[in-house]
Amino acid sequence: MVRALGNFFTKIAKRWIADAFVFAIVLTIIVYALGMAIQHTSFLDMAKYWGGGMWSLLGFSMQMVLVLVTGSALAISKPVHRAMVSIAKAASTPARAIIIVTVVALMGNWLNWGFGLIVSAILAKEIAKANRGIHYPLLVASAYSGFVIWHAGLSGSIPLSIAAKTAVMEKFAHGAIVPTSETIFSFQTLAIAVVLLVSIPLINMLMHPKKQEEIVEVNPLAFADDNADEVPVKAAKDMTPAERQENSMVLAMIIVVVGFVYAIRYFLKGGALSLDIVNFIFLILGMLFHRTPIAYVKAVDKSVRTCGGIVLQFPFYAGIMGMMVSSGLAATLSNWFVSISTPQTFQLFTYYAAGVVNMFVPSGGGQWAVQGPIMMPAAKALGVSYAQTASAIAWGDAWTNMIQPFWALPLLAVAKLNIKDIMGYTTVILLWAGLITSLGLLFL
Repeated sequence: MVRALGNFFTKIAKRWIADAFVFAIVLTIIVYALGMAIQHTSFLDMAKYWGGGMWSLLGFSMQMVLVLVTGSALAISKPVHRAMVSIAKAASTPARAIIIVTVVALMGNWLNWGFGLIVSAILAKEIAKANRGIHYPLLVASAYSGFVIWHAGLSGSIPLSIAAKTAVMEKFAHGAIVPTSETIFSFQTLAIAVVLLVSIPLINMLMHPKKQEEIVEVNPLAFADDNADEVPVKAAKDMTPAERQENSMVLAMIIVVVGFVYAIRYFLKGGALSLDIVNFIFLILGMLFHRTPIAYVKAVDKSVRTCGGIVLQFPFYAGIMGMMVSSGLAATLSNWFVSISTPQTFQLFTYYAAGVVNMFVPSGGGQWAVQGPIMMPAAKALGVSYAQTASAIAWGDAWTNMIQPFWALPLLAVAKLNIKDIMGYTTVILLWAGLITSLGLLFL
């Protein structure tokens, strides 16, 4: 049954799913039309909201790019890459390959979504290059399926943002601070995460085609230029003074030592996890693993190439968010879910509302900006904790990423596939993760 579902959705995806940028354009048109039809907003006002919103998330988009770039630069370092090649040797059968990639993806995304996306894509590529008989699109889809857990992990933007004073919490939650012990490390979140960690690898494994003619193996020629830009390091005696500085381990290690001192003092003094400190740690680890300033520069340059889709599309989704917020469409949608909620079902319906909103605003920070001001006062009125409400928004944001192609772009850039190649399989994960998370939010 699971295999049949995967095949069914894959056929639909290959026929109907266009490029991710086209998806963003279509969503823009849909929201534009809904704003006029439901909110009775004029055509000119919707144009104003769209254009005015396009640049509203530049600060947050830079944070997101850094999450991706620092995580990716760490993932392509030689120690991590060697570990991926070693793991790939153990994936000698399709079942092992799918399970290993999915587990690495889930754990990697829990640690840092940028790291998890890229390291799992690299692992999928190495496994497919080293082994025959593995359906490559499913292998890459398995790598992306780990992203469903990112907002329950250490780089989750909503849990981390409410662990410090934010504008939303100041205005609508009386400056309340919700520690990560009540969100990321709560029993409810950890229990859901563990069930997904155990079950998603099995779901992915069951989708692998049985018939040889249905298996699409990796094309080795597609990765022939992976190391084309690598230049051998000169001997020290042949270097200019500038090149010696660029290849100096001493300079890099000074930054690493100072960085670790800062990070240790930060946490010893009670500092909370935040996007900034996560990015800082991954930057320092990247410097440590690449060993020289110029090696890290090249790794960052290579990692930035995977951000093109995000840089292009983030303003469009910011424009969509501007239309949804300014026209009142987001409030109408969220308030409808609130109106049918009870204290027992509020977290579940908040999750569903977040899943819908995420299709139009695929950004944790943008999601929080849209839903936080609506859901937090409603939670207080119903007697539901801020932590449960924020967790529901976070889970909903991560959930529908399985059919929202925006964050698959960097992974697909590494794997050299198209979104239509993997979305049929990730749709099955959407259905399964939705069931497990719904039960967890309702009963735990």
